[in-house]
Amino acid sequence: MDRRKSLKWLFGLSTLSIIDAGMALAKDGAGPALRKSKSEWASLLPPPAYRVLFEEDTERAGTSPLNLEKRDGTFVCAACNLPLFDSTKKYESGTGWPSFWQALPEAVASKTDFKLIYPRTEYHCTRCGGHQGHIFDDGPQPTGKRYCNNGVALKFVPRADKLPELRT
Repeated sequence: MDRRKSLKWLFGLSTLSIIDAGMALAKDGAGPALRKSKSEWASLLPPPAYRVLFEEDTERAGTSPLNLEKRDGTFVCAACNLPLFDSTKKYESGTGWPSFWQALPEAVASKTDFKLIYPRTEYHCTRCGGHQGHIFDDGPQPTGKRYCNNGVALKFVPRADKLPELRT
């Protein structure tokens, strides 16, 4: 039995359509615009950031200094420097990870993952494909979303500073 049929059997048709929607998203051009090999990314990033961004690891809760970041500014992808979140959309979720209720337009793309058996919505940087975290439906209004982000997958740039050049 192939993976799709197994998932359909385990979770039912509605979950399969979520998977299909995620695959369509990648086919429609929402995929990475900056492509590097895993060895190139590994040489450019600290090991914890590489593991989260390109091996879809998760940092331990409460370990990121960005969880306590409260200054005005922009959170950018630690791999390619694409702006992902504005600080005005950050909030304290109590989870131990930096959390946001809205991403910048066209900054992230999502797909469904089954790493914990049940489906979760995972999101990635649209430019480099780096894994950022997961989206949950328990955030504040107006969106009700919680973008739960790995701190090592982000860099913070204070509003008064110039944003870094996009990595090439």
